[in-house]
Amino acid sequence: MNYDEELEELKKSHTYRKIPEITEKDGKYVICDNQRLLNLSSNDYLNLSTNEELAKEFMEYASDSPQFQFSSASARLLSGTSVVYRDLEQILAKQMHKDNALIFNTGYQCNLGVISTLMGKGDIIFSDKLNHASIIDGMKLAEADFRRYKHLDYNHLEELLKKYRGKYNKALIISESVFSMDGDIADIQKLVELKNKYDALLMIDDAHAFCSVDNNCAGFGGEYDVDIVTATFGKALGSFGAFVASNKTIINFLINKARPFIFSTSIPPINIAWTKWLLTAKKDFVLKQKHKLERLVVATHKYLKSADIETVSKSQIIPVIIGDDGKTVKVAEQLRGLGYFILPIRPPTVPPNTSRLRLSLTADMEFESVKTLIDCIRNEI
Repeated sequence: MNYDEELEELKKSHTYRKIPEITEKDGKYVICDNQRLLNLSSNDYLNLSTNEELAKEFMEYASDSPQFQFSSASARLLSGTSVVYRDLEQILAKQMHKDNALIFNTGYQCNLGVISTLMGKGDIIFSDKLNHASIIDGMKLAEADFRRYKHLDYNHLEELLKKYRGKYNKALIISESVFSMDGDIADIQKLVELKNKYDALLMIDDAHAFCSVDNNCAGFGGEYDVDIVTATFGKALGSFGAFVASNKTIINFLINKARPFIFSTSIPPINIAWTKWLLTAKKDFVLKQKHKLERLVVATHKYLKSADIETVSKSQIIPVIIGDDGKTVKVAEQLRGLGYFILPIRPPTVPPNTSRLRLSLTADMEFESVKTLIDCIRNEI
């Protein structure tokens, strides 16, 4: 089958994708095809990236700074670093209650680099079945063996640990904290108990929890005895990049061995400065937005329960599983006509027959708008 034929098959199965033509982002709205739509497909959970007043204040702050540069022009191990990177890593390490932190360009590169670097021949990885693609690809790139346990099924995880742990050198358990497509949350304390019982390392991907679910911008991983925490700046924090936090030995090993870190031109200093500014000078505002989001999430889940709408979600990510790919696309189009920007999520992003609308709540949304949307979805499906 050639590429054209394969693309035609995607169209027939309603899994063909096109990049949406978004002409403008206006706070919690997007302008798409001359329509102003409430954006429920964004991971900008605190609405920081589109806050114009915040951006103007930062540009005034940064205009006289030596970090006002739009390219690092090199990898950090050459000349692509400066004090601001080190400062941000120290801030992150402190917030996550870890020795050190290391900045990567993206969350995908971070997970890929951490897993493929730390695990090798003679090692084994145990991964939640619904972990993100970056984790799956990291396991494939590593030369270690891996086993996937049923989603949030820690009895199954322990069965696998009992069966396989003793046959390998190092072992690594990996889970997201807040799962990106279902919005449910891992039992991290149980994972800590299992990693201690079976002499394994524990890695938590906090991408959808960092700055959106905790009280100190530490996600979930920073609150428990987790060996390795990864997270991104490009979601709740409204910036760009990612990081891993761990002990000194692991961070130094990654600096020396992680190919995505070693061979990538580093993030522009202006982005690092923006992230640092948000976590320091504007941390109170970040937390204020987090509390707004928290109130909206509580109210929304309360309404879902009162309307007898079942969901596994316990967070700002709320899946409405429709199942059929074509119907999911159709409902998303109907909702766009009603003023909502919700992209259909289809395989391979989610398992077959679980196509869905993924509602992503953000801090500046009003509950009444979300309530109206839920009522519309009930009428459409």
